[in-house]
Amino acid sequence: MPIPRLIRDRTALLVIDVQERLLPTIHHGDSIATNCGLLLDVAARLGMPAIVTEQYVKGLGRSVEPIASRITPSVTVVEKTRFSAVVPPVMQALDRVAAGTVLVCGVEAHVCVLQSTLDLLAAGRQVVLVHDAISSGDRTQIAPAFQRLCAAGAVTSGVLAAAYELLGDASDPAFRDILAIVKRIPSRESL
Repeated sequence: MPIPRLIRDRTALLVIDVQERLLPTIHHGDSIATNCGLLLDVAARLGMPAIVTEQYVKGLGRSVEPIASRITPSVTVVEKTRFSAVVPPVMQALDRVAAGTVLVCGVEAHVCVLQSTLDLLAAGRQVVLVHDAISSGDRTQIAPAFQRLCAAGAVTSGVLAAAYELLGDASDPAFRDILAIVKRIPSRESL
């Protein structure tokens, strides 16, 4: 099996269910929402496809401000009721851009992120989980979810590492913009 790499023209960002009524229950929710928003900034600057899902909007509301303010016509927004984000509109969006790798962030680690990742892996996609942009309302569920997903074939990264891996070269014209984005990552003490 090849070592998963984040290559911008083969990678899509999937932001899972960072929503108004759910976020206040999430461990370090504000930092998680900020980091998901920063990943959307990275994707936009590098011209990468981005998908945002919203679970049961009637009950959980829309995406929170750090996400909502970054939703542009180039971002695919998918409402769903399944816990897994692997629903036809998401798979169609991934197929349209030939994304073999999916960079995953959002909530909750042990429910929607877990089921989405397992389904993406089963569909033959490589999955990179952004550990500092994924959380849960019950923090005791986070580590077991990551352990299970890594055993299933996913790999982990952080916002900073993912941004630089996608950038690839300091001579890239996007370097200064990406540098400005990653300087806004919340400090480790806040996570």
